[in-house]
Amino acid sequence: MINLKLLGRTRAQESTHAIERMYITMRHLFNRGFYKPMGVSGETLRESLLILRPEIYGSIADDKAELSGLLYVIDRLPKGIEECRFINLTSDEGYGNSHFKPIVPPKRRRNCYRIDDEQMNIEITRGRSEIYDILTHLTFLFVESHKIMRRVIIDEEGSVTRDWQKLEKAVLQEEPLDQAQREIALTHTANILGRTFYEVQDIYPKFSLPGNPERFLNIIYWLGKLAIAETVNNDKRIITFSPVLRERLGHHIHGEIWADNIKQHLIKENLMHRPLHIISANMHSVMNTLYTPSALKTELKKKKPLEIYELLSNSTNGELRSKVMKSALDNGMTFLEDKSGTNIDVQIFDTAKLNGKYGSWDIKTEEEAPVIIVMDYAFGEQAYETMDELLKPYNFEGNEIKMNVESISIMGKAGILEGGKGDIMIPSAHLFEGTADNYPFKNELSRADLEESDIAVVDGAMITVLGTSLQNRDILKFFHDSTWNVSGLEMEGAHYQKAIQAASKLRGSINSDVKVRYAYYASDNPLETGSTLASGGLGTTGVKPTYLITEKILEQIFKS
Repeated sequence: MINLKLLGRTRAQESTHAIERMYITMRHLFNRGFYKPMGVSGETLRESLLILRPEIYGSIADDKAELSGLLYVIDRLPKGIEECRFINLTSDEGYGNSHFKPIVPPKRRRNCYRIDDEQMNIEITRGRSEIYDILTHLTFLFVESHKIMRRVIIDEEGSVTRDWQKLEKAVLQEEPLDQAQREIALTHTANILGRTFYEVQDIYPKFSLPGNPERFLNIIYWLGKLAIAETVNNDKRIITFSPVLRERLGHHIHGEIWADNIKQHLIKENLMHRPLHIISANMHSVMNTLYTPSALKTELKKKKPLEIYELLSNSTNGELRSKVMKSALDNGMTFLEDKSGTNIDVQIFDTAKLNGKYGSWDIKTEEEAPVIIVMDYAFGEQAYETMDELLKPYNFEGNEIKMNVESISIMGKAGILEGGKGDIMIPSAHLFEGTADNYPFKNELSRADLEESDIAVVDGAMITVLGTSLQNRDILKFFHDSTWNVSGLEMEGAHYQKAIQAASKLRGSINSDVKVRYAYYASDNPLETGSTLASGGLGTTGVKPTYLITEKILEQIFKS
């Protein structure tokens, strides 16, 4: 009799091995300096990705095209990358001072530059995790492009099907497509992709951008065109890593500049000696929680605070957001826009200027009033770089000044393994995927602190994954069902805790009894079909858990 449980473990082990091979291979290719994704040098990456079959990439291992995964990936890569044979990953090498206009992907904050018709440069300032993220997405993109190629090439001479000819005619047409022409083009595209007309018609508007309504057709055409050129003419696509990037990576260049800017501001404003509380979060929830009561008194008479927060989360309510921002800037908040290349903006709140009170908590003397440093989200390993640099002592006029850090709070989105979007996870440890590293800690936030609402709350360990785009059901199910008691997955927790423990326990840079708080709300459940990150955003579902966690963190800060 076949032991199904054993088979499940075996599949999980295969998937784990595939992830390990991918990361070893990516490091090797980075050290080598270049590779051809669809050539021999890229074969290991392609094979590993097809063995892994990540949930976010859906049907990557099937003959039919994966549409939701394509949308997810294309929103995280620069516009026009599907047209480029040469993709060059660089450090910050001065392109910002050139005539090249930066291209910022809709869902990833990174500067990219279209050098010419064939080349795209992508600036890497956030560490290895950013390289892994890009290479994984590009591998998916090129695998999908060859699916298109195999469906449209008839013979070795490069003759193509009628469907491809019709798609090419629609894409190259100078006049805008009318509805009939668009539906004809979508019909032929459906045949090329191995999808139904309904499926391509449904996904088409999700790709559209202002001024580029036919973006979906253009992307499919160029992916296929370059794959055909690779097969027929041997015009291989090539990914290169600039010498400066290879030299700089891992040296914390951007993180050090970022941290020094924060410390210089604290010294300038005479805040370094005050009780400092660091929060890794978004750039709105702490500000809105602190200043909405005073900035929107009239609105709060008509609506509940949660309804106000939902309105503030809507980008169309610019007037309300401006009121809160003005109140914040006039009453103790300073905004430090990132100039270092980390893409991490910072807000600093001097709560002594909050008129002596936050909610029911009295702020005592100015010297005792907390100073809250809110840093925007880091990306993967960048969390270690930025937190490590921030917690180091600062040399000022020949003196070493230590930061008076009393607490560090990390909040954000994560995948949940038992529950749904909007639920809350309270971790007790972070397990670093692919290593034996684990980081247990005393979390100042508890399940009981957040269970008073109608939001489901779970606790347990969290996996810090090497990349959200690489997770597959077998690995996650194993972690969930095993004695590790894993409740969710994210990308930064172990990196943050590694930096915190090094600073507090080993280096003595900050207090050894610094308080730490971790809480996440669920953005997806990768174990449920249709609930992965590729299924879409949270909408207003994330507002309630975001502000509930924020309020509890602030309550503990002011109570201490």
